[in-house]
Amino acid sequence: MQRLFAICWLTWKAALRFRLFLVVAVLLLASVVVLPLMIKDDGTARGFTQILLTYTLTTLSALLGLSTLWLACGTLARDIEDCQMQVVAVKPIARWQIWLGKWLGILSLNAVLLALSGVCVYGLLMWRANGLPASEQKILHNEVLVARGSAKPRSHAQEIEAATERLVKERLKKYPLDKDSLADVRKQIREQVKAEFQIVPPGYSRTWEIDLGLARYRLRDQPIYLRIKFNSAEKSPSGTFGGVWAVGVPNKTALWGGDEMMSLAPDTFHEFQIAPNLFDADGVLTVTFGNPNNTTLLVPLEDGIEVLYREGGFGMNFARGLGIILCWMALLAAVGLASASFLSFPVAAFFSLGLLSMVLSSGTMANAVSEGTIADYNAEKGTKGWSPADVVVIPAFKGALKIINLAKGFSPVESLSAGRSITWSELALAFGQIVGLLGGAAAVLGMVVFTRRELATAQGTH
Repeated sequence: MQRLFAICWLTWKAALRFRLFLVVAVLLLASVVVLPLMIKDDGTARGFTQILLTYTLTTLSALLGLSTLWLACGTLARDIEDCQMQVVAVKPIARWQIWLGKWLGILSLNAVLLALSGVCVYGLLMWRANGLPASEQKILHNEVLVARGSAKPRSHAQEIEAATERLVKERLKKYPLDKDSLADVRKQIREQVKAEFQIVPPGYSRTWEIDLGLARYRLRDQPIYLRIKFNSAEKSPSGTFGGVWAVGVPNKTALWGGDEMMSLAPDTFHEFQIAPNLFDADGVLTVTFGNPNNTTLLVPLEDGIEVLYREGGFGMNFARGLGIILCWMALLAAVGLASASFLSFPVAAFFSLGLLSMVLSSGTMANAVSEGTIADYNAEKGTKGWSPADVVVIPAFKGALKIINLAKGFSPVESLSAGRSITWSELALAFGQIVGLLGGAAAVLGMVVFTRRELATAQGTH
């Protein structure tokens, strides 16, 4: 450990000597403190959240990520190119210890910068929140500056897949299809089956049962929020549709709603508080929606109905969110050091930034995978092109997305902005997947390559 700490301290000294730590700290504080002070929100809880949470944390992650890659690539590659590494490598210290010591040094630098920025952002949030109107402060503390758990109805995935396969087999008996047509037909049938679990015809109602699980034991007499979203088959002249929401089961639980008509806009999330203690003894909350309109409404299975409830305070939730961001920085440091283990500084930085760009463009890759081609796709006509590269590119995209989603599947900025709880188990899973699995793979590769590299030939061209 003494050797690791010695390399870690040398990394700190290099960052301080080249003013990198000071420059990044000033940029971070200017971005997450000074600029938000100059930008005025619209006085609502939503506008406050967009400016002071989403903006600051996104900027914080971007600046730290770029500086981490730059430092990770430079601290190892430059040491080799300047012949400083050759001096260190002849001392009684293993090369894997040098590599790991530099990673710990970069990680500790990020931890200090992240903690400093996090404290400033948290203090700014609390201070600016006091300037909002009382009604907006209530919304802010109930829906944003809080750690809320959630529960959803079951997905019906097994029933949908079973019905889809049954209908596909029936279709194939009548109309044999080739492989490409079969994939499109299966997708269309799946959407048709799925719609049966989502639509609410005019004059009808639909009921969902939401299991609160173990949370029911701490939700007695506690406020609960219902978050809903629906789509409409037709447009309304007023832009809204009426709906009747009722929660509870007669003669079994307390009842809420069912009398007052709500006027709600489609394709938009709506959130409202319902009465406490509406779930039964098993923790099941029954929600019913009545459609009095003349058009069919569709409540998506994925995010149409959700129950939100308080799990904890914002402070610790904010700290866990910063912990996930630190896991991202640990992975970027490992990627940068692994690149610098066998590449020169400019090439290592270019390669690492290329990988980061690929991660940021994962949405484009996901679209190509869902469409099955990188050629033109016409969603209205349901027709798609084809490219010879699809044979190689689409499987490659699928594999890349599986790896990318191991790290990108965690979204602390989105969770904190929506007041969602980031649990300790989620933080532990993020550490395992991002740092342990992905970062560990990059670390093993970097250590092996760096150990086998012939340092004496690094200056052979000079």
